[in-house]
This record gives sequence, structure tokens and C-alpha cells, in this order.
Amino acid sequence: MQNIDMKKIHLIPFEVINGFEVRSGFYEINGATAIPGGVNFTIHSRSATSCELLLFHRREEEPYAVIPFPEHYKIGDVYSMIVFKLNIEEFEYAYRLDGPYEPSRGLVFNKSKCLLDPYARAVTGQSVWGKMTNYKYKARVVKDDFDWGDFKQPKLPMEDLIIYELHVRGFTKDSSSGVSFPGTFDGLKEKIPYLKELGINAVELMPIFEFDETRDRREVNGNVLLDYWGYNPVSFFAPNTSYSAGAEYNREGNELKNLIKLLNENNIEVFLDVVFNHTAEGNELGPYISFKGFDNNIYYMLTPDGKYYNFSGCGNTLNCNHPVVQQLILECLRYWVTAYRVNGFRFDLATILGRNEDGSPMSKPPLIQSLAFDPILGNTKLIAEAWDAGGLYQVGSFPSWRRWSEWNGKYRDDIRAFLKGDGGLAYAASCRITGSRDLYDPAIRGNNASVNFINCHDGFTLYDLYSYNGKHNEANGWYNRDGENQNFSWNCGAEGDTNDKEIIKLRKRMIKNAITVLMCSRGIPMFFAGDEFCNTAYGNNNAYCQDNQVSWLDWNLLKKNKDIFTYFKEIISFRKQHNVIRRDGQLCSMGFPCISTHGVKAWQNQYNADTKVIGVMFAGKYDKGESAGKDDIVYMGINAYWEDMKLELPDLEGNRKWRIAVNTMKDNSFIYDKAVFADNNIVTMGPRTVIVAVAEQI
Repeated sequence: MQNIDMKKIHLIPFEVINGFEVRSGFYEINGATAIPGGVNFTIHSRSATSCELLLFHRREEEPYAVIPFPEHYKIGDVYSMIVFKLNIEEFEYAYRLDGPYEPSRGLVFNKSKCLLDPYARAVTGQSVWGKMTNYKYKARVVKDDFDWGDFKQPKLPMEDLIIYELHVRGFTKDSSSGVSFPGTFDGLKEKIPYLKELGINAVELMPIFEFDETRDRREVNGNVLLDYWGYNPVSFFAPNTSYSAGAEYNREGNELKNLIKLLNENNIEVFLDVVFNHTAEGNELGPYISFKGFDNNIYYMLTPDGKYYNFSGCGNTLNCNHPVVQQLILECLRYWVTAYRVNGFRFDLATILGRNEDGSPMSKPPLIQSLAFDPILGNTKLIAEAWDAGGLYQVGSFPSWRRWSEWNGKYRDDIRAFLKGDGGLAYAASCRITGSRDLYDPAIRGNNASVNFINCHDGFTLYDLYSYNGKHNEANGWYNRDGENQNFSWNCGAEGDTNDKEIIKLRKRMIKNAITVLMCSRGIPMFFAGDEFCNTAYGNNNAYCQDNQVSWLDWNLLKKNKDIFTYFKEIISFRKQHNVIRRDGQLCSMGFPCISTHGVKAWQNQYNADTKVIGVMFAGKYDKGESAGKDDIVYMGINAYWEDMKLELPDLEGNRKWRIAVNTMKDNSFIYDKAVFADNNIVTMGPRTVIVAVAEQI
């Protein structure tokens, strides 16, 4: 819609309905918007026959006013009305729609249902975390008066990102976090100095859209289980009010905006994990919250008999490529980018965004294409989880238009399996480390398609990956049947906690191996909050319902495992110092290729089923700083074997030698500050060890 300066418009009412002065509204402004003298309400429905606006006093369940939209206030499928003399701080609102009830055709209108505005900017009724309520979902009008000042976004190059995935509540909820506002946006804000010290430059927030954590509330062995992760959206435009430290009546979102502003000012970008594949309304047995009552057969994928397709595994599937739903999603993302200055999005079960209305995969999905080319999203990072619960797996083949990146699930699996010593994976691991070019042809996908990760919220923590052979999800109440069975994990000799010093030492070495490989791989690295100090979920690899110490970060472990935290900082810093790891550039003076793979012998990479040693070399020139234009050559050797192996490094010209920067076998693994050089280009690698060497002028 063309920008309108509301202050320059003098509006007068056309008529009075039920005691309220009203007139037809601004049809192109969806949702509820404060304007001089009143509020503009606009919604749309293809099949509804009538619509009523309900006004409520704060926290009241019955409306104090019902204002039907006159038929002549409807244009096309859009109802729009301005109600004058409304103070936005004195009411909440919802809608009632009437229309046909024909479930076999997907039409389930019910005039008795109170419906949440699909474009609501703030949702009431769930402001206290975990508190069940019969209070109907209603919306508030948000006054957008947040002062961004001369704020500028970092706009970091994709290849320079180091992404840190976290859960807003779990990050600081435990008392060990030491923050004043645990479990909130403000609590996370207090940890910005920690994030800067760690060295990450992007945080990926697990869902912060308004969701109902009490939807599947259960008790198992006396413990209350909630929908803790939040992949259960109630409203796409509204932040979760229970993540705010205080009430923000009609200013909902200001605390989150302040967090984003401060993170960006500290050169840390903010990505949102967004869930556009399903909603909290569930299937035929689920509640009416919003979309069912507006246009059930438009917003959801339905079978020919009106039932719900369930490609999400959560009861319903959003009909993303219907033009109306496309418009909603695009408008939503534009809102988060313009009103909240969000830097990027990770799309949960993103292959659903590429399914047709009958559920079939599309070769050129209009929604994914429109997001790729939308001007407002032009600087926004777009990251797909390229699979769904319906079995559609598109890692390496997600439609991209050179704009979309992907969570590289094959990187996770291949690197996990190779590092623990599984056979036949040397070639696959070398492909993953060098940018998965077998999956992402740079000529087609560009150079930033692969988001590399070994651990994320879904699955074992990094500590648990090397502490458990199998999942231990009994606390979830599903008899350990939930969660992934194929974890490529290894307990290093004892299941779970142990006092065996050698096992503990081996586990820490395996953790160092994993983060070293991740940080020395081509592609964008991502790891899960707490991995940097050995946080544990006690073997639970599907802790979606655990709002307790299983999922909350135990900050006491930061002191206990300070050596691991220090190592994470150092290897992150190392990656930042060496642009050759992150991108191709000018060739080095010795003519080495930008990327090359090796075996126990330099330049020999004929891997077989028994190969347990691989080498990867990145070569080029520094592109910044005092060393700009000088050679930058980094070699990483990985010994996944359980005995010592001798590794031959490539010959260097002139008076250059290989300086060992990292040796995970050493207690002080990052040894770059010591003059340790390879003798005649030969390095003896300890069992299950990673070394990193840098070519230096002597």
C-alpha cells in the first residue's frame, strides 16, 4: 500500500453502530492499526457470510461491545472498518465469523467461536509462562513507537557468520545464569558480553512467535511437561509475551526490539526460527484459534474429504502456496524485518513451503521464489531446514535462486560418523569439510548454501554425543520411543556420567575434534548454546517438553569446563583470522589450489573403506589487515583411528615451515603461541586427534 501520513488525514464517521461511530476503513492495511481518532480493523475471508468485531475490557472473557461489519464495508473478500474514539490501552479485540459448515468441503465456520486476528501484533491470554487458562485468545493494538535512533544493521557477509542457536527461556532460566531476569529477552540481553567473548556473530533464536506451551501439558512421574521448544505457533506476527521480563501493554515487542538493537550494535546478527508449516490448531480434534474460523480450506492442506494432511507431524499443514497464505507469510516476514530489524530467518520443515496444495512437491514453488526476490527481504538471510515429517528430504536440492542456504543434515551425519571411527566415510567427510560441493554446485547455488552443524536443539548436545551410545528419553513419557534412533554417537567407554579420568579426557578430546572440524570447514558453522561448556541433557535427544534442568543451561559447567570454553573461543578466533577457510580468493604464491584433500601422504586422496585419516588444505592470500596480500595456507589433519598415525604435510617452498597451531591431543590444545613445527613435514597424530597447521615464514 502507498504510504499514508495519518496525521494529515482528517477522518469523519459515516454512521453509528451499536453506539460506536464508524466508517469504512483502509482495506489494504491488514490487522488492527491505531490512526488519529480511532482504530482501523481489516480482515478477510473468502467464504464467510458475515463478520463481527468483538471488544473486550482487559482480561474479561465476555465482550463489552459487538460491532457487526456492514455489508457495504466489504470489498471483495475484505472487511474493513474504522471505529472512532477507541483508546488502544483500554480494550482487547477478537472476531466472530459466520458461514457454511460443510466439513467434507473443508468449511467449518462456527459463529460461536471467538477468533484471533491472523494479523494480530500482540496476543493476550498466555503472558504467564506455563499457566493454563480458559481465557480466550484475543489481540491488542500495538503502538509502534520504538526509537531505533541512527541504528545500522551489521550486514555481515554470509560466509563470515558463526551462528549460535539458543532457546530464549532455557538460555538463562537456571539460577546459575546469574541474570536479573531469567528466561526472558532481558535475561538474554544481560549475556551479550558473554556472547562477544565467545566470538559468535549471529544468534538463532528458537521460536519466539506467540505459542501455547500448555497445549499438551502432561505429568510424567510427578514432573510437568510442556511444549517447551515452541514449535506450536498461535500467531505469526506477535512475539511471545511470556518471554518478556515485564508487561508491555500495547508496546508488546519493545523488549525484543531493544535486545535486537543491542545485539546488532555489538555486531551480532539475529535470526528467528520461524514455523510456517503448521499451527497450534491441530487436526479435526484441535481447537479453533484463528485460521480454521477464517478460511479453513484456504489456510490448510486438506484431503479430498476435508481431512488434514499432516506433513508437519503436528496435526495439520499450512497451505503455503495458496496465494492468500503466500501473502500472509510474505507480509509477516516483511513485518519482522521492518518493525523488528531481524537479520535473517531459519524456516522449520521448509520443504513444506515447496509443497503444492495437494501436498506434492513443486519444482518452482512460488512462495520460496517470492521470498528469494522480495525487495524488502533483499539483505535478509534465508535458511531452510530442507526436510519435513512427510519424508520429503531436499538437502542439496532445495529451490534456492542462489538466495537460500540450507541446514546441511548430511554434514552432521557424515562428520559425526567419521569422527567416531565408522568405516567408508573418508570421502564423504572430505566433501563435507570442503563445502559439500557434491551437493551444492557453486555455479548453481553460490558459495554460501551450506550451513554446517554437528549439533542443534534437535538431538544430542555435543557433550552427550560423546557420553551416550543411545538416547535416554524416558522422562518424555513415551517409553523412549520418541527421538532419533540413528545418532552416530559414542559414549567413549561408559554410558553417561563417569569418574573415569581417561574417559573424561577422551570425551573432551572428541568435543575439541568436532568443533575444530566445524570451524575449519568451508560453509557457515552453527552450534548449539551450551556446547561450549559441555552442557548436558542427560542423554535426552528430544527434550522438546522438558522445561527444567534437562533443557536449561547449567552455567556452573562454564567454570567446571573452562578449558573447553577457552578452546571454543580460540578456534572461533582462528577461523576469523583465516579467510581462506571461509572463501576462495587470490591464489597463494606457491600455486596451491584454493582447496585440496589429502591422506596420510600429501596429495594422495584415494580413500577406501578403511581410511581413517584425511587432510584438507585451504590456500590463498589474506584479504584484510596488516597481512593482506601475504600467503595464508591452513592444513587440517584428522585421525579418526584409535592408534597413532604419521601424517605427511605438503612440501613448502623457500624458508617456510608448517607451524602446528592446534593439536587436540594436548591438554592445552591451542598451541599456536608455542614454536611447534612439523619435522620434515611429518606429524605424528595421536589416536582420535585433529591437528591444524599453518605455513609460516621462518
